[in-house]
Amino acid sequence: MLISVESEVARNYVLARSYQQQLANARASLAIQDDNLEIAGFRVQAGLVSSVDAEQARAQRAQTAATIPSLDQQYAAAVARIGVLTGQAPGALRPLMAPAKAIPTGPAAVGVGIPGDTLRQRPDIRSAERALAAATARIGVAKAQLYPALAITGNLNTNATSIGNIGDAITGSLFAGLTQAIFNGGRLRSQVRTSEAAADGALALYKSTVLTALEDVENAVVALQTAQERERQFAIALDASNNSAILSRSQYRTGLTDFTTLNQQETALLSARNGATQARADAATALIALYAALGGGWDSTVIPQAPISNPEAR
Repeated sequence: MLISVESEVARNYVLARSYQQQLANARASLAIQDDNLEIAGFRVQAGLVSSVDAEQARAQRAQTAATIPSLDQQYAAAVARIGVLTGQAPGALRPLMAPAKAIPTGPAAVGVGIPGDTLRQRPDIRSAERALAAATARIGVAKAQLYPALAITGNLNTNATSIGNIGDAITGSLFAGLTQAIFNGGRLRSQVRTSEAAADGALALYKSTVLTALEDVENAVVALQTAQERERQFAIALDASNNSAILSRSQYRTGLTDFTTLNQQETALLSARNGATQARADAATALIALYAALGGGWDSTVIPQAPISNPEAR
């Protein structure tokens, strides 16, 4: 439960910082589009272009402005969720989260050289492992019930007239216990088979739990790698889109291109900015999922090494 809450807090923190970055992207684009709208208005007044340019600029600005309330709502929901998860009022953390900060990033190399035994940190694996051990132990207990406890029970009558009478009393008590075990043997053997079946079920559950854990780790590692690759590609796209937008803006000012081309380049720039932000957030979220899949992470400072064989032990 603790690991689940911590991972959920971290995930919502990443979401909050991601929405802050997307809001910054939208406001930066909005400032540029305000400038474009003003330029288009001047060119329309000068008779250089038709009013189509001004209307396109106005529509583009309105569409960008329309995304800001939605992003504000998503940001507020993420901050409120963090507050609730940490036992506070939903709006208690808004002042603390108000200063925009970058999306957190993890170490450069992750998901490499993680010891397989790290999976045993997961509570579900520990629970399945202990259940298997208990079920295995019950087989021995059930088998032990097949054999009577050779204990002499009953009371010795001190008023017996001879030694033989005392011996008869002891023998009768002993063989009564043996006879009971013999007649109950079928039921006791059924208990053994039941315990063995339960152990088989516990083993199957343990295998399934380990495989599910491995699936969680595999999915998190793949998600992390793909997000990092997307981040690298979006960095290239962002650089190219920024250069194209600057050139298009300059050409539109001088009348060398139309507003439709400028509009396309501005849209591509905003898309690249948001894509890079989303990829960075996805990488952080995948890292959080990887830590959770491993039951709390692993010590990245320790380099796993193969055990050294001891020739004297052979």
